[in-house]
Amino acid sequence: MKDSFLLDPAVVYLNHGSFGACPRPVFEAYQQWQRELERQPVAFLALERGLPARLDEARRALSAFVGAAPGNLAFMPNATTGLNAVVRSLELGPGDEVLLGDAEYGGMERLWEFVRRRTGAAVARRPFDELDPGPQTRVVFCSHIEWSTGRVNDLAPLVARTRASGALLVVDGAHAPGQIDLRLDELGADVYAGNCHKWLCAPKGSGFLYARPETQRLIEPTIVSWDWLDDASFPNLHRWQGTRDPSAYLAVPAAIAFQAEHDWAAVRGRCHDLLASLELPFAPLTDDFVQMRGFRVDHRDPPALKRRLYDDHRIEVPIVETPGGWVMRVSVQAYNDETDLETLARALES
Repeated sequence: MKDSFLLDPAVVYLNHGSFGACPRPVFEAYQQWQRELERQPVAFLALERGLPARLDEARRALSAFVGAAPGNLAFMPNATTGLNAVVRSLELGPGDEVLLGDAEYGGMERLWEFVRRRTGAAVARRPFDELDPGPQTRVVFCSHIEWSTGRVNDLAPLVARTRASGALLVVDGAHAPGQIDLRLDELGADVYAGNCHKWLCAPKGSGFLYARPETQRLIEPTIVSWDWLDDASFPNLHRWQGTRDPSAYLAVPAAIAFQAEHDWAAVRGRCHDLLASLELPFAPLTDDFVQMRGFRVDHRDPPALKRRLYDDHRIEVPIVETPGGWVMRVSVQAYNDETDLETLARALES
């Protein structure tokens, strides 16, 4: 599968989790949409012409892929944008509590700190298994797959606890689409944001925001423009954000088709087995992983280690500082094989 991707063959790429990588056929579909846009920008972008129908078609394909009714899904450039729309729409104040998982993405940690300073709401962090909303809890926020450990959290019990408490459950699913099977309507989270550019291998700039019908009107669009109307549907309310290139959204069906054509369930299984067989001088942080796994780094200078791995061995792998210590996150995709992981192990031995 290495030839199906555009990655530099001189680099051992073990960092699919950061920004993903787009297969050649998907990237070609993306560029085809871009060329059509440049050939006749007005005809392509005008809302009274063909763009809404094209976006609807792409959204229906994505909705089926993630197990959601099309009316419960809106395109977003990325999960961060969608979560900002949700979080900044909430009416919170002193006396309200927000519960966060203790392994959340740094950008989301900053978003909630922004909210805390702006509203006076209390923000408390707990291990995922201890997220138990109380009488003052207005929002519970957690990751489906943790960005640093790769742990896949079981959301079903948390959905039940949060629903019973009357709090809102907001899920950061940035790493889930394409790495695990999703049935969002069945899952029952109030709000769920995901990326398509990571594990689904769609172009950068493609993501989505899911909301249950009961919570959709709580979420204001981050940008108010031509689609803002009182009777606008949830997808349409968030559709037009000024002039931008929608080609990444329109290429999502090509990414879904690519994975279907290449038996992606088998690909995921092979990638999991590769990671499970990886032996490093660092202890793994979880056994509940799919294609991404964190390892605790015991080293006198982790940033220097990261630089040496790239400068001396051309290995692209993140080593990041987390509240629990330094972590090396190894993520593998269809283009990786045993040789890549052996290269990392040998480099660390040296």
